[in-house]
Formats: sequence, C-alpha cells, structure tokens
Amino acid sequence: MEAQAHNPQQTMSVVDSSYIDDLYTRLYTRYAALKKRITRPLTLTEKILYLHLDTHSDTELDTLTSPRHRGTQFAYIRPDRVIMQDATAQMALLQFIKSGKEEVALPSSVHCDHLILAKLNALHDLNVANTTNREVYEFLQSTSARYGLDYWQPGGGIIHQVTLEHYALPGMLIIGTDSHTPNAGGMASLAIGVGGADAVDAMIDMPWELKFPRIIGVKLTGTLSPWCSAKDIILKLSGILSVKGGTDHVIEYFGEGVSHLSCTGRATICNMGAEVGATSSLFPYDIATERFLYASKRAHAVEHTHNIQDMLTADTRVIDSPADYYDSVIEIHLDDLEPHINGPYSPDIATPLSRFADFVKEKNYPRTLSSALIGSCTNSSFQDLSRVHSLISQAQKKGLTLKTPLWLSPGSENVYQIIKMYGYLKTFQDFGVTILANACGPCIGQWQRDDVDAQSKNSVITSFNRNFAKRTDGNPLTHMFIASPEIVCAYALVGSLDINPLTEVLYDQKGTPHQLEPPQDEELPDSEIVDFVFGSLPKGYHAPPPPEQRSSISITINPDSERLQALPDYLPYDPSAYQNMSLLIKVSGKCTTDHISMAGPWLKYRGHLSNISKNLLMGATNAFNNTVNLVVNPYTGRMQSVPDLAHYYKEHNIASVIVGDHNYGEGSSREHAAMQPRFLGVRIVIARSFARIHETNLKKQGLLPLTFANPDDYAHIQEYDTISIPDIESLSPGTPLTLYLDHNHPHPKQPAETITANHSLNAQQISWIRNSSALNTVCTT
Repeated sequence: MEAQAHNPQQTMSVVDSSYIDDLYTRLYTRYAALKKRITRPLTLTEKILYLHLDTHSDTELDTLTSPRHRGTQFAYIRPDRVIMQDATAQMALLQFIKSGKEEVALPSSVHCDHLILAKLNALHDLNVANTTNREVYEFLQSTSARYGLDYWQPGGGIIHQVTLEHYALPGMLIIGTDSHTPNAGGMASLAIGVGGADAVDAMIDMPWELKFPRIIGVKLTGTLSPWCSAKDIILKLSGILSVKGGTDHVIEYFGEGVSHLSCTGRATICNMGAEVGATSSLFPYDIATERFLYASKRAHAVEHTHNIQDMLTADTRVIDSPADYYDSVIEIHLDDLEPHINGPYSPDIATPLSRFADFVKEKNYPRTLSSALIGSCTNSSFQDLSRVHSLISQAQKKGLTLKTPLWLSPGSENVYQIIKMYGYLKTFQDFGVTILANACGPCIGQWQRDDVDAQSKNSVITSFNRNFAKRTDGNPLTHMFIASPEIVCAYALVGSLDINPLTEVLYDQKGTPHQLEPPQDEELPDSEIVDFVFGSLPKGYHAPPPPEQRSSISITINPDSERLQALPDYLPYDPSAYQNMSLLIKVSGKCTTDHISMAGPWLKYRGHLSNISKNLLMGATNAFNNTVNLVVNPYTGRMQSVPDLAHYYKEHNIASVIVGDHNYGEGSSREHAAMQPRFLGVRIVIARSFARIHETNLKKQGLLPLTFANPDDYAHIQEYDTISIPDIESLSPGTPLTLYLDHNHPHPKQPAETITANHSLNAQQISWIRNSSALNTVCTT
C-alpha cells in the first residue's frame, strides 16, 4: 500500500466539476420553484425529498408535501447516485443485466469491501481475498466497465467512508445497497439503504419508491466532555429509541450542539441510525461540512453550497419551534452525556460507562476480553484513529501494554495513507496493534478467529455498529459490546469489562500506578498531507471506459460456477398457489436478516441464488420447540433443518408461509433474505411487524408481506397449519385480507379458524405480486 506520485499542479477527483455544476443548478432551480409553492417552514429532510420528487402533478405534489401524509403516502423519487458494496452488488447487477439496459441511467459505483476475510494482517488478507474471490471481482469489474459504473477494487476502502470522501455532496439524495448508507448524512446528504432491486430501479431510469418518512428531530445542546465522542450520542439515542423506534422515520439533528461535531463524527451518528430502524439520518450543512469538502478536494462544491445554505438547513422557524414541525422531538444535553457501551446481542442495550462494570457482574457476562476491535464504516476516519493514537502514545510513555489483542481497520486507502504519513501507523504496529485491510472484516462476520473455540463463551468490545448473535465470528456465545474507538482502546489496556478504565489505576510492568488521561484528536489532517493524499486519483479506483468502448466488453458467467449464477426466472403468478400453503417456520423473537440469510462464510455465495438458499433461516428460532434451525416436516413427521424443509417443499411444488414476530427482518439491507424464500416457493410472510427495508425487499421479489391485524393472532398459528387466502384475487390497496387457518395437527385435528391480516401495498406494488417480482414488471412493460 504505497502512496502514489502526486502532481501538486493538478487536483484529481472522481467527481468532475461539470457534474457538480449540473447537480446544484438543477437542485437550486427546483428549490426556487418549491419556495414559491410551499410557504410553510420546512425541515431539511422535507427540502431534500421534495427536490427529488418525480411528480409533476400539482395535485400529487400538494398531497406529498402535506405533513399529515408522512408515514402513509408513497412517493416516487429520483436519486442522484447509487452506491453498492460487493456482497450486494452481485445480485443487483445480475438483476440489472436481466433488464436488458445498455448502461446505468445515473452515476453508480461498486465497492469491494465485504469479501475480505480478516485473519492475520492487511497484506496477507488482501492477497488471499484477491485469489479466493477472483471470479467475483472480475465479474464486478467487467460488469461495471460494461455498463458505466465506477469500480473500487479490494483495499480501496469501506463503501461509506469512500462515499463520504469522494461522492457525497450537501443536498444530494443517495441510495445504496447497504443499510448503513445513511453515513453520508454527515455530509448533509439524504442517504438511504435499499435492496438491490431498488437500486436497479434507479439504474434503469425508473423512479424509486419510498414511503414518505416521518421525522424525528433530535436537538443537541452543549458540548461533549473530553472522554465523549459523537459515537456516544448515537449509543445513547439507540437506548432511547430501541431497534425499531426509528422505523419509517428520518432522524434530523439540529441545535447549537451540532456545531461542535465534525463531519466524520456526524457520519458516525448517521451511520448507526440504521440500528434503530431509521430510514435515514441527517445533519445540516455548516462550516464543519465545508471544512471536510475543502480537505477532500471538493472546493468546487463549496462555491455552490456556500451561497445556498438556506436550501441545506432546516428553516429558522423549525429550529425555534421544533415540536410544531417534527413528528417527535428528543433533546440530548451533551454536557450531561457520558461514554456508553451497548450490548450484548442488540445495539439498543445502552449502559453508561459508570454503571457498566456492575451491569456485567449482574448479568454474569464473561469479564475477560478476548479481543478489542476498532474500525468499520462507523468509526474508521482519521479523527477516530487520531484519538486512538493519542491514547496509545500516552500508554507507551506510561509503560503500559495491551492486555488483550487489538485489531484496527482503516476506513479507506486515503485514511491509511494519512495515518502512515503522520506516523500513527508505526506507533500502532510498535504497540502490538494488528492492522487489517481497509475493509469491513469482523464487523460483518468476516473474521477467522483462532484464539477461541467456535462455541466458547467470551466477550469482545468493538467500535462497530451491530452486535447480533454470531455477527462478528459466527459464535453465538461471543458477547459483543459496542463503544467509541477510544473506549475500545482503553479497555484493551485493562483487558477486563469489570474495570472502568477511565477511573481505575493502571500499573506498568514496574508496578508504578498510572491513570489514563482523555485523548486528544485532530479533526482533519494538515493541508500538506491532504494535498498529497487527495491530490491524485485514489489507489484502487477504476473509472468506466468511454461509452464507445463498452459494447465490446463481454460478461460471461460459467454455468458450473459455485459463486455466480445467472438469475433464474420465478414461477408466474398463480392465485391457486395461495391456497393450502404449508408452514415453513413460525419464528420466535428477534429475527434479523442475519438470521434469515447468514453472512460470514456464506458471503461467497451472494451471486449464486441456488447455493445461498441453502442457508435460509438457519439462524431463526422455531416458536414450537424454541430451537434454532429445527422444524417438523408435516408430510413425513421428521424433524429437519429449515433449508432442508424449504427445499423439500420446492421439490414437491408446495407453496409455503413464513410467520415472523416483531420487527421481522431488522438489520442489513440484504435482499437475499427476500430472494431466497421466493426462490424456494414461499408466497407470503406474515409478521407482527416488519423492518422497513426487508418489507420493501419482500414486495420487490413478489412476496406478499402481511401483518396480523391483531398482533395476538400470532399465537393462533399452529405447527401443522396450512394457510389459505381465499380473497387473494381481491387484493387491493388498503383492504385487509382474510387468512384461513386449517389446523392439521394429528393429535387431534382442531377446527379451522380465520384471522385478518393487513398489508401496505399500493397499486404498483400489487402489480409486482401479480408479475412475480418488480423486475418482471419492468421487463414486461
């Protein structure tokens, strides 16, 4: 990873000035018209959404711009950009190819950050990834070149840090095939995580559909104490809202406390808003945003944004009377905030650091730390790593050593080069920190651990965003706690969770007592280093060739490949398939997309629908036996795994049903969690409630997502049930459906009953059901 030569006379950028000119000319023209039409004060979220509406109908515009339709009305949106990471881009691009289009209709990019397995160090792990994933990388690179997408090779960086550094601009609307796309909200971009089919809509020049979100206003007052960082704000807010409290909402931050946060700190907060189910999170444009634009060599954007700040902030009356304009308001006093640690097993279990040791003892969690990990798309910026460097430098001077292995992942090649030039990298390595690739690694389960057995009870602390069971290493007994990078580093110096490293006396090897002092940080690197690093196109970036050269690029998929598979056709819509459907599983408790379609070792099959479908719902708990991945086959009476039963149903042409609990499908944006059940013959998923992205993904794949009109009816679903929808042909917007439950349990057979189910489909989404998927609808029109 050597620095590239730099020409000080020329500043290179992946986004040229003409694109920036066109973007802001278009947005400001629309904004001028919007101000004439709507005279009431507007939140920043409303401004950006209204500027990207596809409609030209006065009547429809009046409906969409009325606050009373938040949370119910669907809107058609024209995004400015699409971003995709390598694990989700495979299926998205396979769907794009199936559409028959010759090029993407708007700027799009692919970032190879998910498939790199963390094991030893950056160089080793990157070499292994380039060998084991060669087929997939070649497909992504050639497909990007063929259809006009930017391509970032492995090692270039994590998608969200790269987007913040190069693509995001204030006022933009970005969609990305990753749930943490809202990271770009730190740049005053409205960025939303979606499934691959949604990205395909935008790439083939169709408007993208979004339920118009409600808006939570979060007022920040005061300033952070020295041991607190932006991460602690979102850790605290996660505890307030819970994992589903932000569903169908945008979280918009305001207040004088905002001015004390850096652009990358704001990105951290927006990134982890995904953990409360938020559609997106958003900060206003101000001098901190401007500083980051200058530092990342996008001064041309500042020439525009500096003069249109009213378009990039909430109106003054909104700020002065927030309760009148936001659907709810939460106030966080930064002066009173202390560092938080969240977990284990859910990112909304928030504990102040001062009470954390007692919490660990009360719950009898493993106290000794097996590892500490810093990085991820949430916390791997230069500022984050400068705070870590401050603590490690302090520890070196005091003669302290690491008490547990510490792993660190830079967020991008640019961040890597900066910490290398600053000397941070050498400090980390001399202190025993393992430097991993500029990639996701352990944050998404791409971590090959040799230090603990696969089923050993242990604790890790990370600066990541998500901590569901098996998330980091596949071990359900790993207790994963989330904190800021500096708190993670501090715990690595004490090695145990039952110690408060900020107040405890630490001893060096001579027995001399020491106490940690708060870390110092640097918001941005020196201009000389910025000029060197950002002065040339980043390593790993590939722009697409000119249009006239693209048609000669061929895309081939080996029919015998285990990694890639041309997208198979779905069976056509058949109303009779919705009668006498067999139960696949009734899920009890938390069921995330990790439970439905596991990551980790299964990531290698993300481009092969048949192979990855072999893991369907392997992590889900069966409500009838409280056991993971064990269900009864009602036709044979044998117990088997969920994927085996699903394949049995497919082989015997038996349509099936999944029953979910609350917030079914929370977590990542992976559409495989919808594509796999559809591929195996599931027709409906009925749950007490859904996470936003997953419900949309189900609709896109032609599956019917239903919610119990009475959530207590969940209890009426029995193990041997067959389920019918006698009124399926009358499916229409806003009209509930009747479910007929035939209780076939042999000991003894019980009388059938009916329950009512609701749905949120509009007319267009119903057409996706009738055509077996949204993609089929596109291909037949």
